[in-house]
Amino acid sequence: MRLTGQRDEQGTLTDGFLTSFVNISRIEPIADLGSYATILDEWLTVLSRLSLHARHITIHGRLTVWRRRQVEGITLRYNHVGLPLGDIVLLWNACDPTFMAVDLGTALERLAWARARGPWQDLVFGSFANAAAPRTLDAIRTATLLLGHGVMPAARGPGSITRRIVATIPSSASPLGFSSLIRASHSFWNQATPLVMSWPAVTCNLEREITSLPAAQRPAS
Repeated sequence: MRLTGQRDEQGTLTDGFLTSFVNISRIEPIADLGSYATILDEWLTVLSRLSLHARHITIHGRLTVWRRRQVEGITLRYNHVGLPLGDIVLLWNACDPTFMAVDLGTALERLAWARARGPWQDLVFGSFANAAAPRTLDAIRTATLLLGHGVMPAARGPGSITRRIVATIPSSASPLGFSSLIRASHSFWNQATPLVMSWPAVTCNLEREITSLPAAQRPAS
């Protein structure tokens, strides 16, 4: 989950961004710069096997070193035919640069988008793409993930994120009316990691949370 996705002037997530997604990453210590290049080359091989061939991949960025407390690094980003896919970061201990690591990442949904090249909303939400505003669909999808893992709404702690997400769902978009979307989202997340709560239970808890929110906290329908 990330609450920092790129949004337009109306606050809607732009194409390619979701509040919740399947993160694909490779993070490991390395001994030298050659290993960094090797990992990048191996990733290009993986992409080629997904029909995202290396001749269509461009890598860009600046070699300016950034610093965050005890860590320094450089970040390079890679695209497929102009579509941003992810980044590969080289980082090291600022006091002892011999301690290095690589952090390569993308999202499963972005890889699927690069292969399909269709509308983003259709890819993510399928037949539900026009059932409600993208913000509502994204919130229900994310709430399904959180509730499915047992992160119940609460005033503090992890549950406060669940409550914050659910609060963006208009009361008119009753989860009982979106039980099919919840079921589809539940099935998707369950393929990544088993969920502890069934989709009917997710639906009931989501409905309970929405109806319990004071009217002043609910978004306009």
